[in-house]
Amino acid sequence: MDVLTFNLNNPSRERAERQLSYLTARPEQVLVLTETAPSAGCEYLASRFTRAGYHVRFPVPERGERGVMVVSRLALVPSGIAFGYLPHRGVAVNVETETGPLEVLGLYVPSRDATAVKTQRKMDFLREAYRAIPSGDDPGARIVLGDFNILEPNHQPRYPFFQPFEYGFYSWLVLNGYQDAFRYLHPDAAEYSWVGRTGDGYRYDHAHVSAGLADSVLGCLYLHEPRTMANRLTDHSGLTVSLDLVPAAPLPVVDPTSTAETALF
Repeated sequence: MDVLTFNLNNPSRERAERQLSYLTARPEQVLVLTETAPSAGCEYLASRFTRAGYHVRFPVPERGERGVMVVSRLALVPSGIAFGYLPHRGVAVNVETETGPLEVLGLYVPSRDATAVKTQRKMDFLREAYRAIPSGDDPGARIVLGDFNILEPNHQPRYPFFQPFEYGFYSWLVLNGYQDAFRYLHPDAAEYSWVGRTGDGYRYDHAHVSAGLADSVLGCLYLHEPRTMANRLTDHSGLTVSLDLVPAAPLPVVDPTSTAETALF
């Protein structure tokens, strides 16, 4: 069972077509796509995947906002996790495996600048995350992944712009029973999922698994090609997680790149 988180960077229609080809060729059964928008590119992706038989959960954000889309070759079942504040940025679903449901929570935490308004917005969303995300020590299997727009407390290099409340979200996840899947397998690796114009790297994209799922993590790798290729697909690296779970009842999907276009969203 494989899950991918991939920041779309609100694609144009042309870039969405190239992203569709890349994502369709990936082996992961579940795709958590972040930085969605009510745009032609995101609507194209949602429509193409839906037409091809995939299950798509895409709460379309209001204009000017961003969110999360979950695309799956497995049936999506509603989850009990719900965000009251900026709900399009915290999207949860269940997929069935042979050993029970896996809860998948996709997050796109707001970014911020030095202004009080955007700082407060990010703080308010993280407070909502504290309320909405169950303990990682609870029974069941859960993976929380996406573009968190935060860094681990011991991130190297250390950037003075980040505030304690941002590091605090990462620490809260760990203290509440969640394991950073990448750090679980690569405790000392220096990897970055976003690199600024100055060449400074940031590990913004994360995947955390609940306590009972940690021993099932078989692999967790950053996929840099979409960000580094000459005609790049996005400004973030993807992150793929492989779990020792067997998916149940896959959907009879077809190739989304070959299906006729339709207006579903």
